[in-house]
Amino acid sequence: MKPGNLSDTAEFLLLGLSGDPELQPLLFCLFLSIYVVTVLGNLLIILASIYNSHLHTPMYFFLSNLSFTDICFTTTTIPKMLVNIQTQSESTSYTGFLTQICFVLTFAGLKNGILVMMAYDRFVTICHPLRYNVIMNPKLCGLVLIFFFSVLDALLHTLMALRLSFCTELKIPHFFCELANILQLAYSDILINNILVQLVTSLLGVIPLSGIIFSYTRIVSSVLKILSAGGKDKAFSICGSHLIVVSLFYRTGFGVYFSSAATHSSRKSAVVSVMYTVVTPMMNPFICSLRNKAMMGALRKLISRISSFH
Repeated sequence: MKPGNLSDTAEFLLLGLSGDPELQPLLFCLFLSIYVVTVLGNLLIILASIYNSHLHTPMYFFLSNLSFTDICFTTTTIPKMLVNIQTQSESTSYTGFLTQICFVLTFAGLKNGILVMMAYDRFVTICHPLRYNVIMNPKLCGLVLIFFFSVLDALLHTLMALRLSFCTELKIPHFFCELANILQLAYSDILINNILVQLVTSLLGVIPLSGIIFSYTRIVSSVLKILSAGGKDKAFSICGSHLIVVSLFYRTGFGVYFSSAATHSSRKSAVVSVMYTVVTPMMNPFICSLRNKAMMGALRKLISRISSFH
């Protein structure tokens, strides 16, 4: 195979999760159902947060933005997969490949930042309740800053990928375009790209995760000082859903990138990627609503209001 610039290369081939033709209709129905549930579930969270005045607080502001990010995240990956299955086409243009990588990195970074802000929100709620309104007031500024760094990170990786040369056979055993895939296919030197990936993973992955761990260490320390059992239960109920979401996102996300760095088994990486790109966004509305009485009440009112129009 000859190495060459991608201006001379026609397309990438996304092989999907399975090459078995008999499994394609099942995968199509499964992922279409997951996508519909994800969009509807997260959309209900957003609408409930908007239409219920009792939920106009920083906690639900971040929760609704997390839901919006999950909708965008899944929309970046699943529809393209469904189109490929339906048309029985595996091809993706070079421009489309890089565009999807850029959006995936943007929304993954945005979700990462929102989870950190949610952890900080819970830290202030439990450890500094009297100063909550003062500390959490500039919430929108924090979100804009997170979005800026997420876009900057995505553009930096995408622009660095433009300098790479590739072989003519560009088959990817994955259902969407990930940065790790393009680095594994590159024929040219990827040392700078790998250094950038490790640096950004440390800055935008490990440091925020450390912030979450620090916040919850302080939260647990404060909760243990509460004498009443009811107070402890209320405190843990506030944090429980967020901890589950954080665990799902970071365990699967880090699992994909560290496993892809250690092995060339992209098919295994693709299966693991389903967890943090597909399953986690679908589970978030259930996790955040079922463990939250205020959200459940707001959802019931919203659904009854929607039903009254019919």
